[in-house]
Amino acid sequence: MLPSRRSVLHAFLSAPAASLLASASAGAQPAPAPLTRTPSCDGLEPTPPVTEGPFYKPDTPQRRNFADDVPDGERITLAGFVLDEQCRPQAQALVELWHADDEGRYDNAGYRLRGHQFTDDNGRWWFTTIMPAVYTGRTRHYHVKVQRRGSDVLTTQLYFPGEPRNTRDRLFDERLLMRVEETADGKFARYDFVV
Repeated sequence: MLPSRRSVLHAFLSAPAASLLASASAGAQPAPAPLTRTPSCDGLEPTPPVTEGPFYKPDTPQRRNFADDVPDGERITLAGFVLDEQCRPQAQALVELWHADDEGRYDNAGYRLRGHQFTDDNGRWWFTTIMPAVYTGRTRHYHVKVQRRGSDVLTTQLYFPGEPRNTRDRLFDERLLMRVEETADGKFARYDFVV
């Protein structure tokens, strides 16, 4: 029987930070849950930037739950760390998320499927949201801004593995692929940002 998104998130939040860090491969590719101990964490490469696109809107609300914005959408929990290049978790880093709804539309009038949060004391972030739809010219993706204290803002996008449109999307970067697993009640995705 598959675990629930809640139980996978609970395991992510309750395990010691040292045992949760993603592998030290280029771009800090995230590890699947259940998460395993990192064999090495030297010399991480910064997460690559990607354009924010035409749909960014400043002054988003601070919140973790976007799923209620689209009650019939397919649920997914996104989670990970914000790390520096020495693999140290960054507390109180800003993580801002926005994306299209389940029909490929962005809310430009309000803050539906938009928001931000700050990482916890162990550098962890997480959102509960929905799977965005694909739309003309783009593969399925999330838009993200990340900023640790005293650093520049990273603007990037996160992608899903196995999407047919990945190879045709001119913005797609395989270093920004999330690790996604099925749970009993939706999906759980992991990505660790290095800033």
